[in-house]
Amino acid sequence: MASPVPVKEKKLMDMKLGELPGWILMRDFTPRGIAGAFQRGYYPYYNKYVNVKKGNVAGISMVLAAYVLFNYCRCYKELKHERLCKYH
Repeated sequence: MASPVPVKEKKLMDMKLGELPGWILMRDFTPRGIAGAFQRGYYPYYNKYVNVKKGNVAGISMVLAAYVLFNYCRCYKELKHERLCKYH
């Protein structure tokens, strides 16, 4: 029988819904921990989409789409206000 994996070491996709709050509380939210999380996500993304022999614009376009979506969500309140004004 396999030994159970501690909740802290499980990946997000391996979590059950009931374990999720405890898993989130165990994460490291210091600046160093957040930088480490971005670094752990950056290298697999870079090696899969950017650093390939027959590359295309898919890797860069995903980053651009995420940037556009982030800025739209950030400015949604102002955009909604402008849309609802009669004269702007």
